[in-house]
Amino acid sequence: MKVALVHDHLAQDGGSEQVLKVFHELFPEAPTFVLVHDRAKASPQFLKKDIRTSFIQDIPMGLRKYQWFLPLMPHAVERYDLSGFDIVLSSSAMFAKGVITKPKTLHICYCHTPTRFLWSDTHDYIREMKYPWFVKKILPLVLTPIRMWDRMSAQRVDHFIANSDTVRGRIEKYYDRDSHVIYPPVQTGIFQITPKTDDYFLAGGRLVYYKRIDLVVKAFNTTGIKLKIFGDGPEREKLEKMARGNIEFVGKVDDSVKAQLFSGAKAYIHPQEEDFGISAVESMAAGRPVLALGQGGALESVIPGVTGELFYHQGWEEIADLSVRFDTQKYNPYRIREHAEKFSVERFKREIMEFVNNKYQEFNKKYDSQ
Repeated sequence: MKVALVHDHLAQDGGSEQVLKVFHELFPEAPTFVLVHDRAKASPQFLKKDIRTSFIQDIPMGLRKYQWFLPLMPHAVERYDLSGFDIVLSSSAMFAKGVITKPKTLHICYCHTPTRFLWSDTHDYIREMKYPWFVKKILPLVLTPIRMWDRMSAQRVDHFIANSDTVRGRIEKYYDRDSHVIYPPVQTGIFQITPKTDDYFLAGGRLVYYKRIDLVVKAFNTTGIKLKIFGDGPEREKLEKMARGNIEFVGKVDDSVKAQLFSGAKAYIHPQEEDFGISAVESMAAGRPVLALGQGGALESVIPGVTGELFYHQGWEEIADLSVRFDTQKYNPYRIREHAEKFSVERFKREIMEFVNNKYQEFNKKYDSQ
């Protein structure tokens, strides 16, 4: 069977890109269709892959400011020529699911979430984007037709896979479609349990507003407890200006350094609502508990009293209170690690291949009987 992969864009190296990397391992010969490919910002792992970009890549400023071309993205996705493929496997948090396929091509979408800025987070998106005021006034007029297209295009998908029960609920609400849950892959093998932890807490990832690292900084400014923050992003400068001397920013780190940071930490702070939350599971793979906001994917990965604790109000006071009262002796790192293995790459590969093969067989039988 001839497979094509479709991904929203390669302009960062986040959780959805980790899924795409595993798709490449499963289907190494498959080309990948994306809106744009920023070779400087995307993972080097994609440099040797067959990446096919849309016309937005070639527009002046199209690569550097691809967000400006939001109204063109549905059209760009629909122009991908997928006529020569038996299976299309899309990895979508935006528009990748909107591709047009032939009647005898099976389209399976691994959905990280229905497009956040069109549905669940649309008002926050407009308020927080750093656009001039007049652009913010016009933006809702642009989003409305795109929202209509987004819902309509979801009906083209033959089968949805959701990355969590949280996302399955959103797919049902916004697209009126059923889906099958397969949790995303976590590279549990790169993390190890250390016999003794250090005296710091850990937070981090992409330093963007919705991650709410600002709440963690406020909490640890108050308590004076040592905190390390890894990662980079548009919020970093503001966060560094907020932070006091007990807070250290270590920047963007590779997998080996990240593994050391997790294994040495007392606990990982997860203050945001995520579709799933890979970093939280990475902490568990290192045997370290997670203090997480009790919303979204954390409800499916964190077991209170066993792999961490949940707090239910997104405020710095709750984070400060938990960190002050935290007792590291309460948690068994080997029990935490055992739980994390349920989200391994090997498990993900097995479940994806079983799903794809079963649906492809069913798809072919339907056409053979006609």
